[in-house]
Amino acid sequence: MRRTSKLARIAVGVASIALAATACGGTSSDSDSSSETSGDLGLAIAYDIGGKGDQSFNDAAYAGLQKAQKEFGYKTADIEPTEGETDADKEQRLASLAKQGYNPVIGVGFAYGPAMEAVASKYPNTTFGIVDSVVEGDNVASLVFAEEQASYLAGVAAAKATKTNTVGFVGGVDIPLIHKFEAGYKQGVADTNPKVKVVSQYLTQTAEEGGFSSPDKGKAAAEGQIEKKADVVYQAAGLSGQGVIEAAAKAKVWAIGVDSDQYQQEALSAYKDYILTSALKDVGGAVFALAESVHDDKPLTGVQTFDLKVDGVGLAESNPKMAEIPGLTDAVAKAKEGIIAGDIKVKTE
Repeated sequence: MRRTSKLARIAVGVASIALAATACGGTSSDSDSSSETSGDLGLAIAYDIGGKGDQSFNDAAYAGLQKAQKEFGYKTADIEPTEGETDADKEQRLASLAKQGYNPVIGVGFAYGPAMEAVASKYPNTTFGIVDSVVEGDNVASLVFAEEQASYLAGVAAAKATKTNTVGFVGGVDIPLIHKFEAGYKQGVADTNPKVKVVSQYLTQTAEEGGFSSPDKGKAAAEGQIEKKADVVYQAAGLSGQGVIEAAAKAKVWAIGVDSDQYQQEALSAYKDYILTSALKDVGGAVFALAESVHDDKPLTGVQTFDLKVDGVGLAESNPKMAEIPGLTDAVAKAKEGIIAGDIKVKTE
């Protein structure tokens, strides 16, 4: 593996964002040509399953695109996935954006891994970025996060907030990436109060089955956990997580959001009183960091890790009710300090 380049420490706000903008363009039918248009148009992102409007992962990426667009005043593009698409479809999408002259081109989600491996070498003058996966290439930046660290803090908060000593975890798809969320959460709960039980469920085995894009599945899973006395439910399920939050609000128990500060999301405002906090993952900051590096002619490449030390992950504090729960704020702050200092080693599995 090549030497990892130095991480640029850049934070971007992930408060509520406007969802009115539409996705730009489609895919080109002649993307197998490796010729690149001269001149850089600016940042382009290709969304993961669930697309824009998920109030979570993809919307966080869009916030980074908006910040780059405002900061640099250039043209941007954001393209939605299609239902049942193949790796070849993703290849065509990435290649089309590179050929048009967008730079950087970012695939939002690990599903773009195979496509980026196939495309990046054909467009050496374009910087590619991939979120949540590691792809080798001289012109590829792998934007990865310490999700387990933010999830640990969510577990601390859940253990302090529960009154039934039972909390829940809903994962969208049973894959290693989401295992990191579960592992960190369980460890945070256990380290805070070993008497608290964690009930876990994954919605699907594969993303194609709708684990990240089915609010009804999330709602049903959360309802089942609430029936088992869970009074705090943490979800790492993309768009499906909206169903988890809805179920928690209906039952008047706590939900913990993910990726973006879901307490601040306008589309979830009807449920905000029951969104205790969110495990933050600054996808928007990573997207902007890569865009800025290209704009400054110092493109980031290699593995770029966003963790607590660089504020790449964290725990939202926007709900004032957090401060009303005895010991919660202090416990989270202490845990954060311990992780950053290396005194707490958070598991990933």
